[in-house]
This record gives sequence, structure tokens and C-alpha cells, in this order.
Amino acid sequence: MASGTRYARALALLDAAHSEDPNKVTVNGRDLPYELHYAQKMTSYLEQRMPQASELLSLSIRAQHFRRWEVPRSSYPMTRPGYYSWRTFLKKRQAEQASSICKDCGFSAEEAERIAALIRKEDLKEDTETQALEDVACLVFLDDQFEEFEKSHDEEKIIGILRKTWGKMSPEGQAMALAMKMDGRPKELMEKALNG
Repeated sequence: MASGTRYARALALLDAAHSEDPNKVTVNGRDLPYELHYAQKMTSYLEQRMPQASELLSLSIRAQHFRRWEVPRSSYPMTRPGYYSWRTFLKKRQAEQASSICKDCGFSAEEAERIAALIRKEDLKEDTETQALEDVACLVFLDDQFEEFEKSHDEEKIIGILRKTWGKMSPEGQAMALAMKMDGRPKELMEKALNG
């Protein structure tokens, strides 16, 4: 994992912004801002998925949901097109904000644009770093968000989402997902999605 001075400054600024998230999650008995927890989880999975990740990918991973709480899902229509519009807007916004921070920390315009392109998930399936970012996002969803998510949706929708998630992942990401510990209902739904 990268550790240069400009990298450390950019990481500190990203995490400072994550720390402003008013939404909290309890982790090991400590309340943490949710987006800081999410960013740390993303980094943890990146270290497993691609231990020698570049600084640019590492920062893109850390900024995946940059200041997302400022644009809640409820600010867009609660329809499929509304969801896609919200997601598209967030990717563009997060990419612009994170790349600006990186430029201010000494990354070149070209490097900052690469960070932005990774956050926007450009060239998924063709670009190994973009694919690693997608794998990590899917793994964090399965590990950290799925159990709560599945409680608010019907089985058919959940199985469809799991199949789409699986299809976005590389064989390496899928292998990591299969090695994940899942119990009860989440495990049952995952098995149905993969075997159906």
C-alpha cells in the first residue's frame, strides 16, 4: 500500500471529510461516522484483493462514497430511473471532489483525472484497477451492508441484486466472496442466487 507524503495528505483530507458524516455506526463498541467506517472497510478489502495497489487506486477506493450523505437517496425519485440518476450524479460529484483534493496535495492533473475515472468506474471489465475497485465495492456490500439491506426487500429483488453483484465481479472477487463467512438468511439467499 502506498505511503508517500502527498498520498498521506490526500488520505488525511479524505478521512477528515468522511469524519463529518452525521450518520454513525458502532464498530467494536465505538461509534464511528458511517462513511469513515465504509472507507476503512474499502481499504481493508483492497489490501486483500490487490496488496500492491497504486496510490491512485488506493485513493479512489478511499473516496468511493465521498460526502455521499450530503445527497441522500431520498433526494431523487424512488424509482429505478431515479436510482440511476442519483448514482450517476454521485459518481460524477465524488470524482470531481476527490480529484480536486488530490491535485491540491500535489498530484498532477493527469493523476487526478485517473482517480476521477476510477471513481466513475470507467472501463469496467477492461481496466484491472477499475475492476478491482468494483470487486472491493461488491465485497463491502456483501460483508457490511447486505444483512441489513436484505431485511427491507423481498426475496426476488434480493436474489436479482445478488446475481447482478456477482456478475460485476472478477473471478478473484468472486473467490473472495465465496470465502466470506455468511450465516442464516443472507447465506440462504446467496446460495439461491448462485444456484438458481
